[in-house]
Amino acid sequence: MKKLTAALLCTAMMMGGCASSDTTTTTTGSDSESSAASYKVAVVKQLDHASLDEIADAITAELDAIAKENNVTIEYEVYSGQNDATTLKQIGDQAVADDVDAIIPIATLAAQTMTACAEDTKTPVVFAAISDPETAELTGIDYVTGTSDALNTEQLIEMMLAQNPDMTKVGLLYSKSEANSASSIAQAKEILEEKGIEYVEVTGNTNDEVIAAAASLIAEGVDAVFTPTDNVVMAAELSIAPEFIEAGIPHYTGADSFVRNGAFATLGVNYTDLGTKTADYAYEAMTNGMDGLEDYYVMDGGIVTVNTETASALGLDYSMFSDFGTVSEVVTTEE
Repeated sequence: MKKLTAALLCTAMMMGGCASSDTTTTTTGSDSESSAASYKVAVVKQLDHASLDEIADAITAELDAIAKENNVTIEYEVYSGQNDATTLKQIGDQAVADDVDAIIPIATLAAQTMTACAEDTKTPVVFAAISDPETAELTGIDYVTGTSDALNTEQLIEMMLAQNPDMTKVGLLYSKSEANSASSIAQAKEILEEKGIEYVEVTGNTNDEVIAAAASLIAEGVDAVFTPTDNVVMAAELSIAPEFIEAGIPHYTGADSFVRNGAFATLGVNYTDLGTKTADYAYEAMTNGMDGLEDYYVMDGGIVTVNTETASALGLDYSMFSDFGTVSEVVTTEE
């Protein structure tokens, strides 16, 4: 018979404001639970949005599967840091104090904060969805590993040109607070310059700033907008997607979560697969140590996600996207 226990990390954080927590415990179905190995894991999302939620769900589902398959107990909790560094530090400090066996941070700020919190104890930190671990200074650390959703910026721009060979001006929309975005934007600028395509660069660090930045790109009359894997812009996608559609501007992005919230298309990784692999690496770290693990693992891409409602509203053909990978068609949701 399964048992349900909960380590409520939020209790110790009431004075500083408590992050949202979804508490779950999974155990093996063995009749001799007392003799089974037991592990505790903290899963820490940088904030709540579709991509990070999908990854967290995949991580916890795989932890459940691992527990059952290996006849062990794995207790886990999922937290949201609300995109706030102080809240994330509170979560990380409490996870370390509670002697968890691994911390799985999702997105760059969460990973950087958890790495700092675990520096003294060397608690394994197994990050998920870091586009550029080197720029984020998450490499060469003996207690840190994880998965990368590195974006193939060149292929995505080639995909944009395949859809519109007459594209002459591209908007670059991102947040300067997102380390994930820096390398992809730099690559995009270099590629566009080589191709003789003009670009307009705008940034925003809050929802309102992103909405204003999107409006400025519409006023500039860009032919398309490119956003890398940027959590700040993702959080605003439901608000800006209708404006781009009304203006007839396709929004190409670094993750399928944008597309499910109304952007036109992306070329990237499957975040469910990424979350599953991250959980596998976390279990490896807890059971066999970090020595056999690489600095990080880049997930395979080759998945084109297209929002068919957005394509129809824009009147755009996307049949050529099959040349770039397996095409997955989605519609807009508010999740």
